[in-house]
Amino acid sequence: MNLPFLIARRYFFAKKSHNIINVITGISMLGVGIGAMALVVVLSAFNGLERLVGGMYSSFQPDIRIELREGKTFYIDSLPESTIRVIEGIKYLSPSIEETILLKYKEAQFFVTAKGVTDEFLDMSGLDSMIYDGTLKIQEDGVSFIVLGYGVADQLNVFLNHVFEPIKTYAAKRDAKVGTQIHEAFNTDVIFPSAIFSINPEFDYQYAVMPYEYTSKLLQQKNRVSSYEIGVDEEVDAETTAELIRSKIPSNFIVKTRYQLNELLYKTNQTEKWITFFILTFILGIASFNMLGSLTVLILEKKKDLYTLSAMGFTRAQMKKTFLIEGLLISIIGGGGGILVGLALCFFQRNVGLLKLQEGGISPYYPIEIQVSDILSVVLLVVIIGFVCSWLPTRWLLNRDDKIGRN
Repeated sequence: MNLPFLIARRYFFAKKSHNIINVITGISMLGVGIGAMALVVVLSAFNGLERLVGGMYSSFQPDIRIELREGKTFYIDSLPESTIRVIEGIKYLSPSIEETILLKYKEAQFFVTAKGVTDEFLDMSGLDSMIYDGTLKIQEDGVSFIVLGYGVADQLNVFLNHVFEPIKTYAAKRDAKVGTQIHEAFNTDVIFPSAIFSINPEFDYQYAVMPYEYTSKLLQQKNRVSSYEIGVDEEVDAETTAELIRSKIPSNFIVKTRYQLNELLYKTNQTEKWITFFILTFILGIASFNMLGSLTVLILEKKKDLYTLSAMGFTRAQMKKTFLIEGLLISIIGGGGGILVGLALCFFQRNVGLLKLQEGGISPYYPIEIQVSDILSVVLLVVIIGFVCSWLPTRWLLNRDDKIGRN
């Protein structure tokens, strides 16, 4: 039988002779609970944001991209597809060429980044889930189509249900000279829109997706690409596959995963998450210091009991253990309750949507994702803070009185 635990449990649940002890204990538990709840909710919110942003970028960016270390485009023959496709884990491979062009529809015109890709890009991306209007296709029966970002379509006043004429495309000629007539300085062509996608303003107001053959011809970049865009199997780690690719291609090419393409964004999110974690940890620590007062008053109140227990052979170490357990009970029960409330709030936010975002945004509700590692971190934090705040008063007060316990 663990006597210190039994006594600590008795002290915790029994009514104290001074009501102020109950009040301080309640405040301590409430403070720990609110701090733990805030940590669970905030960490889950940051996880949700990271997942949402990652999902948006995965809709348009590949798992892995190969591009020149220096330079803009390269010949397809300088890095044959067969060299890359044989690498284990690669599922999709699409040549891609990007360049700024001018789109004109009726009287409206707008500069965009033309992204020329193959159908494999559509298969590996999540662009089909981001279609705002129309049917996602860039080629059908030998006819080329263009997929516009929502912002681009808005600037051109393109409405798919009322498109009766094609969009004109203009790209600067590579051999154009100063003084050339404006109509002779551009390659021009026409193309009909098939769909409008909506991801976020960064993509919506910048990109238009077109077939690779159409785009390379318009840009006078036949058999040249800006990059190879690669999709890997779901069970395969993209970074591991990227390392394999690096080992098999010339050093003048650079291989980047989606994380590396958006490294600053991901690092910023992680930095904000952990800065917030440490701030809330500091607040939780301050709130937990109420336990110092609670345990101090409790030890002073129970001094007669301690003298009796000492006479019965209770050692000072056992007394310290008793009040240490008392403090841990306050911390764990308060923190545990806060964690459960935090998890309940996250559950309702994820499944019901308690907090809505701006109407028409990328998500109707604030995103939430609960990670077991975060919950375990909060539990460990609550236990550590509870231990420290319990150990300080028990060590200081019990060591001061030589009549209490035996060493």
